[in-house]
Amino acid sequence: MLKRVIASPTDLVKVRMQADGRLLNQGLKPRYTGSFDALNKIARAEGLKGLWQGVVPNVQRAFLVNMGELACYDHAKRFLIRKQVCEDNIFAHTLASIMSGLAATTLSCPADWVKTRMMNQANHKEGGQTFYRNSYDCLVKTVRVEGVRALWKGFFPTWARLGPWQFVFWVSYEKFRHISGLSSF
Repeated sequence: MLKRVIASPTDLVKVRMQADGRLLNQGLKPRYTGSFDALNKIARAEGLKGLWQGVVPNVQRAFLVNMGELACYDHAKRFLIRKQVCEDNIFAHTLASIMSGLAATTLSCPADWVKTRMMNQANHKEGGQTFYRNSYDCLVKTVRVEGVRALWKGFFPTWARLGPWQFVFWVSYEKFRHISGLSSF
């Protein structure tokens, strides 16, 4: 989680630069010319503390991704082997990694949505006040206005990003485990 806290400014820059896409669609000039320009402008406009806007939901999201991927992978692999769907091989590792990616995406999508809104809210201040007080307030306001399904907008693109990572990570992990002579369970 420390990695998320340290890297949060880079995620903030990514989120803000992606949000500039709407400006381009409206024929307007984007706010930032590049990553370093964004870092510089955010720090000047919001202070160094502003670079960590959305750090709490960022850490919450990372926790949910890790919880989903780690707990689900082991459970899914054990289930597949115990129910004799397959042996402890690449097929079991692939199926378990797919399930792990689904669990991580399902758990993290709402937190990712909240994180993105919290990181972008400095761009949408109402009378100098931020719109969301904290992650919970953002979650409640989103559900109240847009419904629960809004929290899973972008589910498939998120899974398309997390899924291949889960596959590569878990299959590599299992291969290294096997080469090292460590037992599976």
